[in-house]
Amino acid sequence: MADVKHSAGRQDSFAGLCREHNLKITPQRTAIYGLLKGCTDHPSADYVYRQIRQEFPNISFETVNRTLLTFAAIGLIAIVESTAGVRRFDPDMESHHHIHCIRCGTIIDFRHEGFDGIAVPESLSEKYSIIGKRVVLHVICPRCRQQEAAGMQPPG
Repeated sequence: MADVKHSAGRQDSFAGLCREHNLKITPQRTAIYGLLKGCTDHPSADYVYRQIRQEFPNISFETVNRTLLTFAAIGLIAIVESTAGVRRFDPDMESHHHIHCIRCGTIIDFRHEGFDGIAVPESLSEKYSIIGKRVVLHVICPRCRQQEAAGMQPPG
């Protein structure tokens, strides 16, 4: 039952943020947000576009991409750092950190209170308005390590 409440809260957050920023709550925006909130793998705009086209065949990639960037600008989702050059999106706006495989590009969420408490140097906090912080661990994941050990080319 907690998941239902959490999901409903996120949907209320979606509607509230859209209203707050004078964005119409269209079926396309609702579907894009619905897809994102079910993702844990930090999808790219291309992935979201391919999925949403199944429900809205006439939607353009530009509309999907612009919607994702708008959602990020209003704080509904986050843009995730990527070493592959492809922008990825994160619907989890609660404090968390990332493990990022530099070979295959997989991004995995993790939580660690010690990282949450890392102090921002005063020289930076005086100069910048800090709006968030996230630790990113760049790794070679177990699957890529296993493939490298077997002499295989890692995915990506």
